[in-house]
Amino acid sequence: MEADGLEAVFLANRDALLRFLQGHGAGEAAEDLLHELWLRVRDARTGPIAQPLSYLYRAANNLMLDRYRSERQSTARDRNWTEATGGSVPGQSDEPRGERVLIARERLERVRTALAALGPRAEHIFRRHRLDEVPQRAIAAELGVSLSTVESDLRKATRVLIDLRETFDEA
Repeated sequence: MEADGLEAVFLANRDALLRFLQGHGAGEAAEDLLHELWLRVRDARTGPIAQPLSYLYRAANNLMLDRYRSERQSTARDRNWTEATGGSVPGQSDEPRGERVLIARERLERVRTALAALGPRAEHIFRRHRLDEVPQRAIAAELGVSLSTVESDLRKATRVLIDLRETFDEA
């Protein structure tokens, strides 16, 4: 069966319509849009069209605009949902499960206890160096101790935390 009317104009200008879509920002979606245009042309029940090629370009442009609006609305809807629910994946919370929170709190308490067992000076030195990122020399000057004392306390704290982590890994 040979195409006639609008279908014939479409088939004769298929490559030009594809270039038009690509040139106007359709990108990789150009083939999909062209196929959608073909389906609409094929199924259209229109009367005679005075300028069929202009009609096809206008229809192609409208399809591209519809897709752009749809993608923009989808992106906005996903962003709004994410902001409303606080998750980075729609429908999925970024918050850790309750059991993970409890385990993390328990481990943190064990770390605090282990550091406190080293004594106030070693705990203070560890916190200042590892958490506050204060250089060892500055800590030694603050506390009025030697640099080797600071290094020794840091080694003790690090060893305790390594041992504690091994117990976490075993659990």
